[in-house]
Amino acid sequence: MPELIPDPARTALLIADFYADMMGTLPHATDRNVIQNTVAVQKAARDAGLLVCYSATVFRPGYVEISSRNKTFSQRKASGQPAVIDPLRLIHDAVKPSDDEVVVGKHRVNALYGTGLDVVLRANDVETLIILGYATSGVVLSTVRYAADLDYRLVVVEDCCADQQPDVHDFLTQRIFPRQADVVSSGDVVAALDSS
Repeated sequence: MPELIPDPARTALLIADFYADMMGTLPHATDRNVIQNTVAVQKAARDAGLLVCYSATVFRPGYVEISSRNKTFSQRKASGQPAVIDPLRLIHDAVKPSDDEVVVGKHRVNALYGTGLDVVLRANDVETLIILGYATSGVVLSTVRYAADLDYRLVVVEDCCADQQPDVHDFLTQRIFPRQADVVSSGDVVAALDSS
């Protein structure tokens, strides 16, 4: 494998959809120490001066961003639950963003689609994007595929991702993601950042 993080100044970390209500209760996250692993990666990224970014799915009151044709989100619109408009309300307390870090609210699964994240990454000359979060089969998959088409060099932190279906997580991280990303452990990322 080539050097994991060739240039920290041109690398960003995306903590994607790291929801308090999922990461604290989902067995696939708790059994694998996903929160602790992510805290270690976040600290190493901050210490190395990486651009640290976050995403969370939010909507305006009335869910005006959701079409009835959208199979993923139309059930949420029909549920009658109030929309959450502030992404900071959703992010797990263990990895809360600092004031100078980038937080994007998104209206689709992909963290790059329809958000300002790609603009921020390009404005900061980011070439390598480290991705982790929930769900492996949701935001991680969608963002990896899209980011690869945008020519980002990608790193997926396997033990900082979780999914409702562990077998799907394993299939994606072992068979699909390696086609477009380096799939590594949190320890690999921390060691690479500590040595940079």
